[in-house]
Amino acid sequence: MDKNVIYVSSDIKLDNDSLLLNESLFHNANGYIGVRSAFEEGYPQGYSSVRGQYINGFYDFSQAKQAENLYGLVQEKQTMLNVADTQTILIHFDNEVFSMFEGTVIKSRRWVDMEKGTTGRHVVWRSPQGKEVDITIIRMASFHQLSLFTIEILIKSINFTGDVMIESYHNGKVTNYFDPADPRTADEGFHYLQPNSCNIKYGASYITAKTSKSNLEVCSCVKNLLSGESERQFIVDDNNALCQMVTSMQSGETAKLIKYCVFADSLRVSDVSAHAAAQMKQALSVSLSELYQLQADYLSEYWANCRVEIEGDDELNTALKYNLFQMIQSVSKDEHGNIGPKGLSGEGYEGQYFWDSEMYIQPFFTVTNASISKKLISNRYETLEMAKENACRLGHKKGALYPWRTIMGKECSGYFPAGSAQYHINGDIAHSIVKYYLATKDVDFIASEGAEIIFETARLWMDAGNFYKGAFHINDVTGPDEYTCLVNNNYYTNAIAQYHLQWAAKLYYSLRKLPAFKRMQKKIQLRNEEISEFKKAAAKMYLPYDEKLKINPQDDSFLQKKQWDIATIPKRNFPLLLHYHPLHLYRYQVCKQPDTVLAHFILEDAQSLETMRNSFNYYEKCTTHDSSLSGCIFSIVAAKIGQRDKAFRYFGSSTKLDLLDLHRNTKDGIHTANMGGNYMAIVYGFGGFRLKESGICFAPMLPKRWTGYRFSICYDERRIAIHVGKEKCKFYLENGKAVSLTVYGKEHLLESKLTIKMA
Repeated sequence: MDKNVIYVSSDIKLDNDSLLLNESLFHNANGYIGVRSAFEEGYPQGYSSVRGQYINGFYDFSQAKQAENLYGLVQEKQTMLNVADTQTILIHFDNEVFSMFEGTVIKSRRWVDMEKGTTGRHVVWRSPQGKEVDITIIRMASFHQLSLFTIEILIKSINFTGDVMIESYHNGKVTNYFDPADPRTADEGFHYLQPNSCNIKYGASYITAKTSKSNLEVCSCVKNLLSGESERQFIVDDNNALCQMVTSMQSGETAKLIKYCVFADSLRVSDVSAHAAAQMKQALSVSLSELYQLQADYLSEYWANCRVEIEGDDELNTALKYNLFQMIQSVSKDEHGNIGPKGLSGEGYEGQYFWDSEMYIQPFFTVTNASISKKLISNRYETLEMAKENACRLGHKKGALYPWRTIMGKECSGYFPAGSAQYHINGDIAHSIVKYYLATKDVDFIASEGAEIIFETARLWMDAGNFYKGAFHINDVTGPDEYTCLVNNNYYTNAIAQYHLQWAAKLYYSLRKLPAFKRMQKKIQLRNEEISEFKKAAAKMYLPYDEKLKINPQDDSFLQKKQWDIATIPKRNFPLLLHYHPLHLYRYQVCKQPDTVLAHFILEDAQSLETMRNSFNYYEKCTTHDSSLSGCIFSIVAAKIGQRDKAFRYFGSSTKLDLLDLHRNTKDGIHTANMGGNYMAIVYGFGGFRLKESGICFAPMLPKRWTGYRFSICYDERRIAIHVGKEKCKFYLENGKAVSLTVYGKEHLLESKLTIKMA
C-alpha cells in the first residue's frame, strides 16, 4: 500500500451505512469549503445521503427549544448550512445511465491521495445492455484558491460507440441533514437558505441565496467544460440549473468533463455574485493540471513542517498521515472561521466550534504552521465583544466568557450543565495564546490581540471565584468531563485558571511599555490593582488534593460518590449518555473523558510525578472513553509516567478511530480533535516534547513494536527534525539559527545535528 494514499477497494459494500461512512472519509475540504463524497450519480431510491457542501463560519439561526424558559437560557443557536449541491452528474450512454447499482461493476476503488490533495474513484462498468466503460473521477478542494472545488471525469469507452449525454446539476434548493434520535445532529429539517436568483452568464450558472434569519448571502457558480462537445443547453427550473452536454465517442476513445464550482459568502465579501464571477475567471485562467500542481506544492510545504512517520508499522503510519491531512483540510485559513469537531466533513454538532480547537487542534498548528494558529486566535478576538455579552448574560459584572458551543460568537449550548458551565474554556483559550507566544515570540500580535483576550477572560475568574478561608475557590462549574457537572473546585478548571492568571500578570509586566499594549490597556481600562488581584488569586488558588490516595480529586465531591464498575456495564449501553439519565451519571465516580488526567498533561508542573501517576491509575478505572477526546490524552500521560505499553494501546485505537469507525458515528463527520490528539500522542507523548517558558524540551521513548519514528516541529523561526531510534535519538536543525533545547533534563545547543543516547 502506498503510504501516501488511502484506498477502499472493490470489495467494499454498497450498503447505505458504508456509503454514509465513506461520504465522510473521502470528503474534500480546504478550510473554507467542504464537500461530502456522495456518488455524483446518486444512490437508489430509499437510500439516505448527507449530500452536503459547507462554508466555514457560514451559518443561520435556528430555535433552541427549552422546556422552561428560565432567564439567560439559550433560545436561539447557530447551525452550519448545506449551501448548494454542485456534485450531481449523470452520464447517459444512449438510453442507459451509469450507476454502481445497475449492470455490473467489474472493478472499482476509491482513494484519498494525501500528497496530491485529491480524492478519486475508478470504476470499470458494464451496463445492463453490455456497454463497457472505464470511468475515473478526481475531486479537489483547492488550497491555492480556497473558493474552488473541481470534479474531473475521464470516460474511456471499452466497447461503446455513440453519443454520451452528460447532465450536470447545480441545485440551490437544499436542506441540512437531520436525525432527531441523535443529539449530535440538528433536530429538525428546515430550508435555511432561500434561493433568490438563478442565472446563466457566459456559459456558467449562478445561484444566489439568503439565509432565513442571519441575513447572510451566498453565491455558488458552476461551469462545465466537456471535450468534443457537440451540443449544450441549460434548463433553469425553480432556482435550480441543469447543464446538458453531448459528445460522441468511439470504442477506445476518452472524453473528459471538468466541472468548476466556486463559492462566495457575505461574511467575507460585500457583493457575492461579483466575487463569484471573479473567482470563476481566476479558476479558468490556468489549466486544471496547473491547479493540481499548485495543490501538490502547497501540501509539500505543509508536510515538510509537520511530517510524522512511524517506522515498523505501515498501517498505523498511513492512518496517522490521514489524520494530519484531515487537519489541514478542516481548519479555517482566515479569521471568519475556526475548526469544528467534524471539520467540514459533515453536520455533526451542527458545525459549531468547541474548546477542542484550542486544546487538541491548535497545539498541532502552533508548532507546525503557526500562521494558522494566529488566525484561530484572531477568530476568537473577532468575537470577544460577544464573549463579554455572554458573561453579562450569566450574571458577571466584568470580563468575558467565551461560549461553549458557537459559530459566530453567541452561545449555542442548550443544556447548560454540560455546556455553558464549562468555564474552563476561558483558560483553554488563554493557554493556546500563551503557547503561540512561546512558540513564535510574536510580541506585536500578542500586544494587539492576544493580551486583550487574556485580560478580559482573566477578569471573569475574579468574579466567578471568591476567597474563602484564605484560598481562592471556583464553584458551580463543569470540567472537561461531561459526566460530572456543576461541581465546586473542579481541579482542571482551578489549575488552568491559576495558569491563566499567572500569565496575565507576566504579560502585563513584559509588554506594558509597548505602544500597542498601552492602547489596549486604555481601551479596556485595565488597572494595576487588577494585576495584583490576579497574582493573589493565582497564588491562593485551591487545588483539591487527597492525602490518603495522594491524588488530585476531580472536584470537592467526586470521591464522595458511589463507585461504578465499568466492566459490569453491558457493551450495548455505551456511550452512557444515550442510555442513562444525566442525574444518574452525575451521582457516580464515572468519567466520559480525561479531566484531572488532562490537567496533568497540559499543566504538569503543577504536581509531582507521583501525584500524576496515582491520579492516572485512579481515573483510568472509572473512565469510559465515550469521548473521542479521551484515548490520546491517556496515551500521553501514560507515556509521561512510564507506562509504555498502555501508552501504545491507547494511541493505536485512537489513531484508527475514523478509518475503522470505532465510535460508529463517523458518518456524521470525522473527529478532528482526536486527530490533533493523535499528533500530540506521538510528539508530546512518545517524543516527550514540551513547549515551556524556559524553551523546548524532549524526553523521547520508543514503543516496543516500532523500529523508530520521526517528527518535525517549528519553533521561533526554526524547523527541527527529530528521529528516534532504538538506541539513539537525533536532532537536526533544518533551518534557522542555533537553538538551545533540553533532552532528558539536560540542556544542549543544536547547531546542525545532535545525537543523544536513548534513556
